[in-house]
Amino acid sequence: MASTTVNGVGSGIDIQGIVKSLVDADRAPKQTQINTQSQKATTQLSSIGKIQAALDAFRGGIKSMTDDNSFSGLTGTSSNEKVATMTTATGAANGSFNLVVNQLAQPSKLSTATLSGGASTVVNKGTTATTLTISQSGKNFDLSVPPGATLQQVRDSINTQFGTAGLSANIVTDSTGSRMVLTSTTGGVGSDLTMSGNSGVDTGYKVIDTPQNAEYTIDGVPYTSKTNTITEAVSGVNIKLLSVSPPADATVPGGAKAITTISVSTSTTALKSGVKGFVDSYNALLKAINAETKVTKDAAGNSVSATLTGDANMRTLQTALRNEFNALSGNGALKSLAQFGVSTDSSTGLLTLDDKTFDKAVLTNAADINSMFTGKTGLLARMTAATDDYAKPTTGIFATRSTALSDSLKKLTNDQSDLDAHVQDLTDSLTRKYAAMDSLVAQLRQQSNNIMGTLNALNNQKNT
Repeated sequence: MASTTVNGVGSGIDIQGIVKSLVDADRAPKQTQINTQSQKATTQLSSIGKIQAALDAFRGGIKSMTDDNSFSGLTGTSSNEKVATMTTATGAANGSFNLVVNQLAQPSKLSTATLSGGASTVVNKGTTATTLTISQSGKNFDLSVPPGATLQQVRDSINTQFGTAGLSANIVTDSTGSRMVLTSTTGGVGSDLTMSGNSGVDTGYKVIDTPQNAEYTIDGVPYTSKTNTITEAVSGVNIKLLSVSPPADATVPGGAKAITTISVSTSTTALKSGVKGFVDSYNALLKAINAETKVTKDAAGNSVSATLTGDANMRTLQTALRNEFNALSGNGALKSLAQFGVSTDSSTGLLTLDDKTFDKAVLTNAADINSMFTGKTGLLARMTAATDDYAKPTTGIFATRSTALSDSLKKLTNDQSDLDAHVQDLTDSLTRKYAAMDSLVAQLRQQSNNIMGTLNALNNQKNT
C-alpha cells in the first residue's frame, strides 16, 4: 500500500496517523481471518500430501509383494548365472530343471553407408523435405527429413519419434567417417528391419545382424523364444538367458554343452524377508500418520496438537488398517500374524517381529504365511481394498481434500487482493476528506486573521 503523508497545515492535526489508525482498525478483522485460514489450509495441505505419499508408497509395496510372490517361501537359484538367472513368481513350486542355451534371441540391426564428412554431414541438400521409411513386421515408420538435416539430426529424430516403438539409432565413427546404426528392442525371427524412401539415408545400407530366436532346452525338451526373457516354459519361474551354454568338455570339439541347473526351493529366510518387508511398509505408513496426528508437549508441559489431530479421515484410515491386520485369514492352522510373532505397540500401532517366535512357527507352518497374505481374501488384497477410497488419484478422499484446500487457498489469495484494494481505496478516501477538512480550517483561520487584522486597525485609528 502506497504511503501518503499529509501535514495538517491548517488544523495541526496528524492526518497521516489518524488515517493509518482508522484503516488498520478496518483492516484487522478481515486480515486476521485471511491469515488464520491461509495458515490452516497450507499446513493441512502439506500434512495430507505427506500422508498421501506414504499411503501410495505402502500400496506400491503391497503390489510389489504380490507381483514378486514374496510370501511363497520359495527362492530360485541358477548354477551358472553367466548363462541364465531366474526369479520365482506366482505358481512356482519346488523343483529343479536342466537348462541348456544353444542360441540367444537377437534383434535386427542395420547400418547406413559410411559418410566421410562425419555425423555433421548434410543428408538432405535439397530445398524440400524427404522421407526415410523404416519398416518392421509389416509396420512402417515414416520420418520426415527437412532440408539441411544432418546425419546426427536424423539419428536424434528417430530416437525422439520412434523410441517408444522400440527403435534405436546410434552414430558410429571411425577413421573412414560416420555411419548410423539402427536396431530394435523387438527381436526374433520375422522382425527384420528395412529402410526405404527418397532421403538417400537408406541408399547402400547393409544388414549387420539378422534377427533370430532364442533356442534352448529344459530337461532335454527343445524350446524357442523371440526374447531372452522366458516366462512360460516353467510355471511360476522367470528365466533370463544371458549367454550360450559353454561346452561340457572344452577338449571335445562340437561336444555336448554344459547344463545349468535352475532350482526352486523352500526358504524360510525368503519368507521372513517377505514378512519383514510388510512390517516395514506398514510401519512407514503408521509413522507418517502418527507424525501428523499425535499430541505432544511443549516446554511448559502444555499439550500441543498436530495439524491433523482428531481428523476423522485419519481415524477411519487407522481403524481400517488395524481391522484388516487383526482379522484372521488363511486356510492353515495358524491364521494370525500374532501367532508368528508379529505384535502391535499399544500406543503407536507400530508392528514388531519377534525372530524366535517366527523361526519356531515357520518350521512347521510355513505354508500358513502364504495363505494369510495372498489370494483374493489375503491380507495384501484386503489392505489394498481398505485403502482404495483414500488413494484414488482424482476422486479419493485425500485427492478431493487436497483439491478443496487448494481451491480455498486460491480464494483466500483473491480475498487478500480485494482487501488490499479496499484498504487503498479507504486510505485515499480518508486522506482526501482530512485534507479537505484541513484546507477548510486553514481558510477559516485566514479569514479569522483578516478579520482580527481589520479590527485591530480600526482600534488603532480610534486610539489616535
